[in-house]
Amino acid sequence: MREVFRNELDDLATQLVEMSTRVSEAVRLANQALRSNDLELAEQVIEADIKIDNLQHVLDQQAAEILALQAPVAADLRAVIGALRMSASLERMGDLARHIAQQVRIRYPESAIPEHFTHTFVRMGESAEKIAEATRELLSHPGLEMVPTINAIDEELDELHLSVFSKIAEAPIGSLAPHHIADVTLLSRYFERFGDHAVSVSQKVEYLLTGNWEPRLSKK
Repeated sequence: MREVFRNELDDLATQLVEMSTRVSEAVRLANQALRSNDLELAEQVIEADIKIDNLQHVLDQQAAEILALQAPVAADLRAVIGALRMSASLERMGDLARHIAQQVRIRYPESAIPEHFTHTFVRMGESAEKIAEATRELLSHPGLEMVPTINAIDEELDELHLSVFSKIAEAPIGSLAPHHIADVTLLSRYFERFGDHAVSVSQKVEYLLTGNWEPRLSKK
């Protein structure tokens, strides 16, 4: 029975890696669609999000069955609860990649990024891709090495998020239409929250490995 239980926990970990892999691909393609104003690619990201949702559903159902049938305690209980919470964060990261793609679709054939903001969103996209890949690496090879990297990239995203509002304030009067301001505000928020959810995953992994729990104060 113990071997069966251990296999079930290993399966949860495998499913988390698969979710993180799909999330990494989703944000990569969403960024590509955003940069190139590619409607077809944006549609692919939107349609593919259901696969991430389905993975979360399967994982959560399996975790609930483990809790009900195996009654885990101590470290094993933390592992199951941690998997549930990490799956929620990964699913939300997938949603945010979809939101980015949806913004491309909403604004098409015009670009969702005004020219004045191009460099900022190129950097945000690169940071989002890096933090997604770091999260995938963390779940594939659990350890503490990637935690500082994820935190540092999240700080980059926070700073870029704030810089968007500075650029809005500095823009010449009349140079930005209301929909431009709405677009960059929403997109910036999506990228910023994407980073926050990656940090949430890293915190859960750190807790499982060390038993220490020091959640960051909310920036909201």
